[in-house]
Amino acid sequence: MIESVSSTIASELQVRVEQVDATIRLLDEGNTVPFIARYRKEVTGALDDTQLRQLETRLSYLRELEERRQTILKSISDQGKLSTELEQAIKRTLSKTELEDLYLPYKPKRRTRGQIAIEAGLQPLAETLWQQPQQQPEQLAAAFVDPEKGVADVKAALDGARYILMERFAEDAALLAKVRDYLWKNAHLVSSVVAGKEEEGAKFRDYFNHQEPIAQVPSHRALAMFRGRNEGILQLTLNADPHHEEPPRESQGELIIINHLDLRLNQAPADSWRKSVVNWTWRIKVLLHLETELMSTLRERAEDEAIKVFARNLHDLLMAAPAGMRATMGLDPGLRTGVKVAVVDATGKLVATDTVYPHTGQAAKAAATVAALCSKHNVELVAIGNGTASRETERFYSELQQQYPAITAQKVIVSEAGASVYSASELAAQEFPQLDVSLRGAVSIARRLQDPLAELVKIDPKSIGVGQYQHDVSQSQLAKKLDSVVEDCVNAVGVDLNTASVPLLTRVAGLTKMMAQNIVAWRDEHGRFSNRNQLLKVSRLGPKAFEQCAGFLRINQGDNPLDASTVHPEAYPVVERILAATEQALRDLMGNASAIRNLKASDFTDEKFGVPTVSDILKELEKPGRDPRPEFKTAVFAEGVETLNDLKIGMILEGAVTNVTNFGAFVDIGVHQDGLVHISSLANKFVEDPHTVVKAGDIVKVKVMEVDLPRKRIALSMRLDEQPGENNTRRGTTHSGNPASNRNTARSSEHKAKPSSVQNSGNSAMSDALAAAFNKKR
Repeated sequence: MIESVSSTIASELQVRVEQVDATIRLLDEGNTVPFIARYRKEVTGALDDTQLRQLETRLSYLRELEERRQTILKSISDQGKLSTELEQAIKRTLSKTELEDLYLPYKPKRRTRGQIAIEAGLQPLAETLWQQPQQQPEQLAAAFVDPEKGVADVKAALDGARYILMERFAEDAALLAKVRDYLWKNAHLVSSVVAGKEEEGAKFRDYFNHQEPIAQVPSHRALAMFRGRNEGILQLTLNADPHHEEPPRESQGELIIINHLDLRLNQAPADSWRKSVVNWTWRIKVLLHLETELMSTLRERAEDEAIKVFARNLHDLLMAAPAGMRATMGLDPGLRTGVKVAVVDATGKLVATDTVYPHTGQAAKAAATVAALCSKHNVELVAIGNGTASRETERFYSELQQQYPAITAQKVIVSEAGASVYSASELAAQEFPQLDVSLRGAVSIARRLQDPLAELVKIDPKSIGVGQYQHDVSQSQLAKKLDSVVEDCVNAVGVDLNTASVPLLTRVAGLTKMMAQNIVAWRDEHGRFSNRNQLLKVSRLGPKAFEQCAGFLRINQGDNPLDASTVHPEAYPVVERILAATEQALRDLMGNASAIRNLKASDFTDEKFGVPTVSDILKELEKPGRDPRPEFKTAVFAEGVETLNDLKIGMILEGAVTNVTNFGAFVDIGVHQDGLVHISSLANKFVEDPHTVVKAGDIVKVKVMEVDLPRKRIALSMRLDEQPGENNTRRGTTHSGNPASNRNTARSSEHKAKPSSVQNSGNSAMSDALAAAFNKKR
């Protein structure tokens, strides 16, 4: 490469090349991103985990590019066609697309019509007609007719000559770049319904006659159209000349080709034939090739954006405030099938289960059973799943508390997304082999209230239900991104070494599933870990794994108070220097903010630990074991508002944000169907990115703006002074509750209310985004 990988990444991330070089070395040595971010700040110049993830992703791309570059250089060189100019162009590019464009003329391919024509001896005809348009095409072509070579007549000769030139022009990398740039900036994506599919594809009706600039199609709309095409309902094409009502006599793409080839058409005898070469090049080769490519680019961008949205929501959900390790009852609601009950103690251990039937005429018996369990196990929290019969079960518990005043446990509505996936998983079967599948969900609901992160890591992130079109995107890329989010969240919070499950330990930096299993096995055999060094006694956990994981594992009430902190064992000597300077015992210094604030980090540095690390150590000593997650809060749903029928325009309700997309936020207000706060109703100011205003798990107050009962859609506003109808010009006329949280309805594709063409609609992109399809499994 003319520019090194390091300098390229440094330029893109706006950091120093030395920082990138150092980070690449650390990654290549097997260090994890969480470890590098927290414990190697001196080496990387304090790059944070977000920058490190970007660097890691870009490094992978550029290394793949370099590997492909070397393969291409060797291929062309072996053909004896590698000129200095071509070699420099190949070495200079940082784009896989451009690299493949440069390789296109030299790429081994099946015999094409152009190659067959060359073999038939038609290349001189093609060159002569192109370079000498004053020649008469038919007269010249007559000399090349040779049935034995497959050239039956003059027409076949002229057609063959055309194929030779059009294939050559269609493999011109510079020409492809010009046309690609024009199409991306100007072409429209056109969606139309497949004849006869109108009724079957009713959910895609907003795309039956729709077009908009391809570069401006938002991710959720692009994925909806691609889904429609995959289901055989929609046809997607590219309109290269969208500003012409009728197909123009000469497409802009043809003009670009003419200008690029510096073609002069002056009514010469061969000009009509030369013009047909351009037309064929455009229609048969370039447009079809680039239409496929740009559709692919659009899909990739849409998938990338959808994955980012999912990742942000997953991060916010995992980092939601824990209620704390208190005795908790989980209630998994059901009507006919009953309410499943599970009680876990303050360590998360399952201590009791039952099934009660408060909604089928057995309320009194159910209340007595639940009250008895609460009393026996000193239950402090009651977690109620937010699925079918959630509000009915909440009301049942409230009435129980009136009947049994001694039962004071606080009730909390908890998302049960993914609970059934966990219940039926191999992990749940190993954890509760004797427990009925239906009761395992109640355990999960209780535990996710105690500590959302510790419980949700047991569920495939894709099943947690905070994604947009997650089944339509690259599953490998999605899994990789979500895994990195889970890893970063787990390591940001830290893990209790003596209580953590195998799935939670597996997410700790440096630990494999086998190591996690061995840790639990060691714990079962030898009892609690009393210090971090005992990790080295665990089978298959060597010095490198210990280095990566030790700082993220906590031992409370152990031999050394530092083992319950984020201070890495390798930095304990720094703490000893601090203790010597302050002449205090460790237990006296930890938490003593006034004493620690008088210390200067620079006084305790050495050749290995600089100011960044020492500063982190001082912060940890000041507030040891501080949880980065927020304080626990819960939404209080309005009494008597339990279904869509209970909603009234203008109501102000409290709710919990369940999902944030690029066009707004979905809020659970306790009616089994999330409402949408469109981006234009999030605040009394312009909002470019909803994530800057709200995040999943936030408790917000909203105003009911519109209720569409037939389609189960609710429009909400966080602008409490907004009047119904006031914002429809921007928000559009249909409002969607989050289909992901419509827990009794099949998922549908995104819907929107807008004109079929948006090429002149200004802000109409806002008006369509009120109902993205979400695929959430309970």
